[in-house]
Parts: sequence; structure tokens; C-alpha cells
Amino acid sequence: VLIALVYAASLMCGVAHAARIKDIVSIEGIRDNILLGYGLVVGLNGSGDRLQNNAFTEQSLIAFLERQGVNTRGTNLKTRNVAAVTVTATLPGFARSGSRVDIAVSAMGDAKSLLGGTLLATPLIGADGNVYAVAQGALSVGGFSVGGDSGSSITKGVPTNAYIANGATVEREIGFDLNAMGTIRLGLRNPDISTASSIMHAINARVGPGTAKVADPGTVEVQVPAAYAGDVTTLLADIEPLEV
Repeated sequence: VLIALVYAASLMCGVAHAARIKDIVSIEGIRDNILLGYGLVVGLNGSGDRLQNNAFTEQSLIAFLERQGVNTRGTNLKTRNVAAVTVTATLPGFARSGSRVDIAVSAMGDAKSLLGGTLLATPLIGADGNVYAVAQGALSVGGFSVGGDSGSSITKGVPTNAYIANGATVEREIGFDLNAMGTIRLGLRNPDISTASSIMHAINARVGPGTAKVADPGTVEVQVPAAYAGDVTTLLADIEPLEV
């Protein structure tokens, strides 16, 4: 009985330390992409930028109004309900046109809070200079700032940072033909030669000898077999659940 218990415990330990290949590698060429934009938040309750101290906010506001057909040249704008912000988002590798992604919004000027604000339509640009998404919507702010008549104030969190869940619509897709690949490179999130070797042996045992080889401690190269030519998605579906 004791031997049986020890054997069972050893099996449980082995299972507990196993990991699926999909959980410990990333596929080279398939990654998230960072998007960045500059925009205006309106509708703030007097907590926005001081236009006399933030020329870029004033210029952006004037440009926006002129695009709407409102001539403000020569006008002394004094509104405190507008703030210039940066908008960031992460575009997944296979995001399609019309899908939506979350965005983060951060004040650039001396705005005290973005609470209650609405982001105007803001193009989000990738590293190549192309517009991949457009963001707009009401902000959700995790912090707040309250001031009293005596000049004292209480601040919790960071009221000049905000986010919008599903706040950007993808307008442009990143071209990537997965099924046309002849070689797949699996990048280990934590490079280790033993783990890379285990991945290689697991893939070769499942798909066929010589399919995978270790290029370095952080990379396993997988040659797409003839049986999977033009159908790399099926190959990945067979490889990813394998445990090492």
C-alpha cells in the first residue's frame, strides 16, 4: 500500500509540473502592436487645462472648431472644460476591422481631473505611421480629487488617468498570412535549453521525427510538414495542447 501511495504521489507531482506548449511560448510574427494617439477630452467640469498655460491644447481646440466650421481666430478662449490627452491601445495580432479594443487615456497638460469627460474621435497610429484604429467615448476614471473652500484638497488614485473599455474601433488590419508559413519559430517566454529540448521532443513525437529542432535556448524551429502545407492553423492546434 505504501509503495502504491508513493507511486501515485509521484504521478501527481509530474502532472502538476507539466505545462502546455501554448502557455510557455509565443509564435514569432504573431504579437500585439502598440498604438498611440493625441486627442481632446471635453465636458470636464472646470478641471481641464488652463489654455493660457498650454498652447498645444488651445491650438488643438481651435483646429477642431475650425474643422466644424467655427472661426475662433482672434478670440480669447478661456474654457477649463477641455484637456489634451495621449491615448494608447494594444492591437492584437489578428484583430479584424470592426472589432473593438480597450484604450487608456492620460492628461498631458495641467488638467486636475478627467472625471466626466468624453474623448473626441482620435486616430490611433502604429509604429509604421498608419492609422489602425479610432477611439472615442465617455471616460471611466478610477481616482478623484476634491477641494475645499480653505484651499485643502483630497486626492485618491490618479484622476488624470482614465480608460474606455472597447473604446476604439479597428479600422485597418495587420496583414499576416499564417497558413503560408513554411517554418514556425516558437519563442520561449522564459528561455531554457532543457525546456526547449522538451518542446522539440514533444512536437517530434506528435507530428513526426525531424519536424522540430532547437535553434537556441529561447527558440524552437518547426518545419511545416507536407501534410500540413497551407494549413498551419491545424498544425498549431495539434502542437499547442502538448504538455512538457
